[in-house]
Amino acid sequence: MTPSSPRLLSGIRVLDMTNVLSGPFATLHLALLGAEVIKVENPLDGDLARKLGCVPKYNQMLMGTSFLAQNANKKSLTLNLKAQEGKEIFRKLVATADVVVENFRPDVMGRLGLSYEVLKGINPRLVYCGISGFGQTGPDALKPAYDQIIQGLSGEMAINGGEQLSPLRAGFPVCDTVGGLNAAFAIMSALYWRERSGEGQCIDVALLDSIMPLMGWVVANLLIGGQQPVIMGNDNFTASPSGSFRTKDGSINIAANKQEQWEAVADVLGVPELKTDPRFQERDTRKKNRKALTPLLESKLRERETAHWVEVLNRHDVPSGAILSLDAALHQEQVNHRNTFGTVTVEGIGAIPLFHMTAKFEKTPGNVTAPPPKLGEHTEEVLKSLGYDEGRIKELRAKRVV
Repeated sequence: MTPSSPRLLSGIRVLDMTNVLSGPFATLHLALLGAEVIKVENPLDGDLARKLGCVPKYNQMLMGTSFLAQNANKKSLTLNLKAQEGKEIFRKLVATADVVVENFRPDVMGRLGLSYEVLKGINPRLVYCGISGFGQTGPDALKPAYDQIIQGLSGEMAINGGEQLSPLRAGFPVCDTVGGLNAAFAIMSALYWRERSGEGQCIDVALLDSIMPLMGWVVANLLIGGQQPVIMGNDNFTASPSGSFRTKDGSINIAANKQEQWEAVADVLGVPELKTDPRFQERDTRKKNRKALTPLLESKLRERETAHWVEVLNRHDVPSGAILSLDAALHQEQVNHRNTFGTVTVEGIGAIPLFHMTAKFEKTPGNVTAPPPKLGEHTEEVLKSLGYDEGRIKELRAKRVV
């Protein structure tokens, strides 16, 4: 991206009141696309993620790795929203804003006197997005929730794992992350509606709601087809052979989801007779007999290394790939080619890699252009934009309003 490249959300001001992951991940996407995202943080220690990460030194600096990952391109304003002067500043900000995003429990903003009903009275064009575990209403609305709680309550953990280990959580906070993506999509949609109608609106995003559509095929099998999910580990329930298999030096993923792909697998592995074996000849029968098929295939796959089988199977139009470590995955040639990461310099830490916008826009790219902010780094800048002079700002600091 060149300095003159247009930014998709240039001129959009977002007040980001969120913490940890779901909300910051949503607003990160808006920031990457050029919105002015102002993190509104408590003056004491800010976003909890500032203390979360694997490097204690960075946590003590309030720049933990968890915070660094989700907050590039943003500004930081410290503001005590329990103080009347803090509320006054926030209301002035709302008058200038396009979007407010928060991920408190549903009753918090109301108790602060800053509910959507209040804020839309200040700015009728405001897009307000509340992200919570269970949504703003309902019997569970006020319950506390973290990602793993939602993984368990959504059924995601129950369908994950294998015969030896189930239930099993995903290896990263999938519900928080998907909730953030859902919120970013909803905010963009509401901004589009506002351009057509002139009207702002309130958006209610629940992590519990957000994760369920991702299990669409499994859910459809149950609700429409009456089939309970079967714990299958690394096997794909839609086809066979489709899953992970042992090779001479490790494992390989093979996804022979079409009949012609299955037949190509049998030919490549030198077992063409399996194509006419009644246990494996037809798709649904083959799925029922996968436990018999897998060892027959693995006996051949164990003769050569993963790299050999990946090359030859892909050459025969059978999707396959090595199962990489995270480190190897992040440094593979395709990821480098796609310019997935950008590098920014953080004071006291140095140059760090952070994700660019992974959707590649032809005309309005979304890239990392500024490091995650230090706590309160932009407080003076934001307050001056609202008309506060240096003397007044000094008074607010003395009162610990900012």
